[in-house]
Amino acid sequence: MSGIRRQLQIKFVTGLLVIVPIAVTVWTFWQLFTFVDGLLAPMAADTLGRHVPGVGLLVAILLVLLMGIFATNVVGRRVLGWLDSLLYRIPIFRNVYSAVKQLLNAFSPDNLVAFKEFVVVQHGEKGNYCFGFLTGEVALQRGSGETEPLVAVYVPTNHLYLGDIVLVRREDIILTRLTVPQGIQIILSGGISIPQVLRQKLPDMDRR
Repeated sequence: MSGIRRQLQIKFVTGLLVIVPIAVTVWTFWQLFTFVDGLLAPMAADTLGRHVPGVGLLVAILLVLLMGIFATNVVGRRVLGWLDSLLYRIPIFRNVYSAVKQLLNAFSPDNLVAFKEFVVVQHGEKGNYCFGFLTGEVALQRGSGETEPLVAVYVPTNHLYLGDIVLVRREDIILTRLTVPQGIQIILSGGISIPQVLRQKLPDMDRR
């Protein structure tokens, strides 16, 4: 009975992790659309003499784009950095904000800290390879006191937000010449955008 309960818990948490990012994204964009459309629709109707559907959607897309442009320049980074530090001072809110931000930043194509390399690693049965993202290094200390250096590879198993963390030796991973954003694109496309020839990147290429 405990085994069935455990399986149900795993399935429930898995389903929750799949639904929450989608639901939050849809809800956020819908709220933004509703707010902007309700604010600008009367103004557009007065200007054009009739109601124009979809004005809120177009403006919402424009606002998101402008925010992206603002966040990537020097002034925008300073302002957002100040706002970020301010939000972290708010009790309770900072806990939720920090968790959501870390989740989103982990899968951002511009994040060079979370995902360091797009690699190929053997996973599952022998002879089966899969794509993964190199995320860190760890030293495994055995009972004899000897340490073995390992690397952590995140292997997506359900789209991009769910996966396995595999610890392997560095020599057991195959570095690719694809960038992390290119790797994310391959994962999100279900392998459709994978190049016909996957070229290996030698470990000493960056040292030359």
